[in-house]
Amino acid sequence: MLPSALDILVSLLLLVGGGFALVGSIGLARLPDFMMRLHGPTKATTLGVGAIVVAAMVHTSATSGRLSLQELAISLFLFITAPVVAHLLSKAALAQKARDGDG
Repeated sequence: MLPSALDILVSLLLLVGGGFALVGSIGLARLPDFMMRLHGPTKATTLGVGAIVVAAMVHTSATSGRLSLQELAISLFLFITAPVVAHLLSKAALAQKARDGDG
């Protein structure tokens, strides 16, 4: 059983994470072109999933009594790879646009 302060912290992290993931997903679906749509998953959704993983890390660490390194590794991997993938996707889109003569 978690203390109520940790319950509140985990709940808030899950709500904030879910809210950011929802906003990022809506942005991915609703924004008009590729470059704008790229910001949804790379900014808001990454922060949302990061908050959810931190909530899992806090919960697991509190219930097991030791630091949960798996969730820490997941969050580090997420925050390192998401900007790199977004950069590569944007460079590929710009190269495609230049090749097609649109830009």
